[in-house]
Amino acid sequence: MARPRASRPCPALALDLGETRRELRVSPILPGTMLQLQTRTPPAWLDAVFADFDAFLIDHTLCERKASANGMSLVAKYPDRTLILEPLIAFAREELEHFHIMFKVLAERQLLLPADSKDAYVNGLRKTMSSESNALFLDRLLVSAVVEARSCERLQMVTEALPPGPLKDTYLDLVRAEARHHALFFRLAERYFPAEHVKARARTLFEAEAALIETLPLRAAVH
Repeated sequence: MARPRASRPCPALALDLGETRRELRVSPILPGTMLQLQTRTPPAWLDAVFADFDAFLIDHTLCERKASANGMSLVAKYPDRTLILEPLIAFAREELEHFHIMFKVLAERQLLLPADSKDAYVNGLRKTMSSESNALFLDRLLVSAVVEARSCERLQMVTEALPPGPLKDTYLDLVRAEARHHALFFRLAERYFPAEHVKARARTLFEAEAALIETLPLRAAVH
């Protein structure tokens, strides 16, 4: 397979959190209003993905399930933070739908889901979290935003490399969802913390994520 084209920046999409069904409003956020990844995934990552594409599809499917579980975990941990509950329940439902979509992709290829395994990327990010209660709440939201941002970037790379067809169309829809999920977690954080504080803390976490990415091997996985 020829080396795929370099990826374009992930689109940042506005989200109306007042709508339970969260209808997508395609409204790009102006540059500078959202923090971005501090390092880009090298094209060599795509070589690893397409060298074992079935393994990548399995890992991606597991990531969608874990994202849904993360949303519900936040709901369970912070039932008193009422401003995040409705949006996160909707987020968890949408991620579960994505898991179902990817599960069907696996079934068409006669691929089976394995047992869960530890994720060095996510575990590495969790080590950067504060231990203080209120700061930990912010960090949990922002680490989720970081994960969604990296997922958006990498799924977009895969989307652009895929040939035209149903799978490419599926991935395009998932990329759009990852972009608005990234925005969602920032908006939820700003419901409880000043915007400048959110941006400053997010910048630190994005820098930590960039350093972590440099230490991890390139493999047929989302992270």
